[in-house]
Amino acid sequence: MEEMLAKFASLWPEIALLVGAGLCLITGLHRNPAVRQATVWVAAASLVVAGILIAITGVPYSEFGFGAMTVYIKYAAVVIGLLLLMVSAGVPEQVRQNRLAESAKSFDPGNSTRGEFYAFFLMTIVGVMITAGADDLVWLFLALELTSLPTYVMVATARDRITAQESAVKYFFLGAMSAAVFLYGFTLIYGATGFTNFVEIAAIAQEQAAAGQLSPLLTAGLVLSILGICFKIAAFPMHFYAADVYQGATTAVTTLLAFVPKTAGFIALIYIVSLVGWDPLPPVIVGLLWGLAAITMTVGNVLALLQTNVKRVLAYSSIAHSGYMLVGLLAGPAVVGGSSLNNGIAALLFYLVAYGLATIASFGVLGCLRARGDEAETYDDIAGLWQRSPALAGVLVLSVISLLGLPPLVGFLGKLYLIGAAYTGGYIWLIIVLVINSAISAAYYLAIANAAFFGKPSPHVTFSKAPARGLASGVAAVLAVVLGVAGMQLVDFAHASTIITPTTEQAVEVDDRPTGAAQSADEREAESPYVLQQSQPQQPSISSAAATSAPATCCLIASCCENDATSRSADTR
Repeated sequence: MEEMLAKFASLWPEIALLVGAGLCLITGLHRNPAVRQATVWVAAASLVVAGILIAITGVPYSEFGFGAMTVYIKYAAVVIGLLLLMVSAGVPEQVRQNRLAESAKSFDPGNSTRGEFYAFFLMTIVGVMITAGADDLVWLFLALELTSLPTYVMVATARDRITAQESAVKYFFLGAMSAAVFLYGFTLIYGATGFTNFVEIAAIAQEQAAAGQLSPLLTAGLVLSILGICFKIAAFPMHFYAADVYQGATTAVTTLLAFVPKTAGFIALIYIVSLVGWDPLPPVIVGLLWGLAAITMTVGNVLALLQTNVKRVLAYSSIAHSGYMLVGLLAGPAVVGGSSLNNGIAALLFYLVAYGLATIASFGVLGCLRARGDEAETYDDIAGLWQRSPALAGVLVLSVISLLGLPPLVGFLGKLYLIGAAYTGGYIWLIIVLVINSAISAAYYLAIANAAFFGKPSPHVTFSKAPARGLASGVAAVLAVVLGVAGMQLVDFAHASTIITPTTEQAVEVDDRPTGAAQSADEREAESPYVLQQSQPQQPSISSAAATSAPATCCLIASCCENDATSRSADTR
């Protein structure tokens, strides 16, 4: 009971956002036009309140040991969420249906989607936060679907083009298929272990590994879960929807899709892989993640070279960046005493923020332009932008340079930590693939910069009346520069929230109990060779249970090798 109360005490930020979503639904349908126009401010206030509550609640209780990482993700969701909201401000007003509802003699609430748009926006942010706090397969599934379901509606309703509805249908059906795949994987994991709780699953996986190998049923469940979640991060082989959906959706919603579901997907992948651990990873999982990373980044970059639509280019770029981040997932966390350069999970978390900022800056600039009465999308639409708006052109160039990974921007620092973690893990060939793909990406990133600076301006391009969108792009670009030069504190925060603490046990011993005999959670924790260190930021906690809970057992399995780097290198070869 005490654990349940501690869990609920950590959900105050999510509750605040859900209340804000309800208020958006009310204000968006209010008779008073001034109240309706204040809906976006209600959403912004909800995010601010959620951020304050994250600071008040402190590190949440996590039986699985990821409490400190949850804080990092929640802060990132709030900060990036505020920038995304600035990019999205004014989107409902551009939809013809809403304009008709507003221009009627008496307001027609049946044709207005303003409240729903901002409510769905907040709900998808809630989904990311709940995903970060998941410690159970059922909880994780519901959180992932809460992240995705609102976006299906937002894609379909936020733009007056048939391509938007077509994209939404494609997105929905492929999303349903991917949900079926990873849910089936979850059922196999449950069938192999008899539990949905992460700690219990990890303990049984540890027992199986100590006995020789994971059961085929558990291995199949892990593989299907990883492949299904690849849809959320737009990774091979679930990447086919990305370009069409990014192009069909309005630019503000595309920006949301590029960050929010991807963040939730990578959190879920961290938890799924944690069930069997990184020291070392089972060979099947190593091969799967290695192949997914290499193919995803290569497919994304090569296909981006063939595009003439900038939104499609950035869509395939998003696929490629998922491949880069899978390198960090494969490398795994660092042990106590290791530097942040050795911590693949910290590198992944930091890179998510770096990618989010660069994406907001690039898509935000596109959202500030209008071409022939519609959103700017092609190279011709951004041609000569430097002559018409040096500020927007500068922001666009900074964003693509950060995505490319050149110093001194945050994208360079992010790739540096990914490469450092992969080198520590012995994945040298994967580093070579990453570097080659980064070089390939220079072709289309520099093509965008070339068009903006040296192209001939089109007389059909105008600027949209969305000052908040331009401000969000500028803020994101400035943060990309600042974090590229002085982002070590954020890296240290990510590192401290994901490091592994070895216990005095250096090997997993199989006891004499009969196969299948029941084992308590305390016994399983005692047998685990590693626990995940929960850093305690200097924040007051609203729950004593959340503040005083001992670090939970991390699910790292496999025998401890005398030389970790040598073992990982051998697995890779």
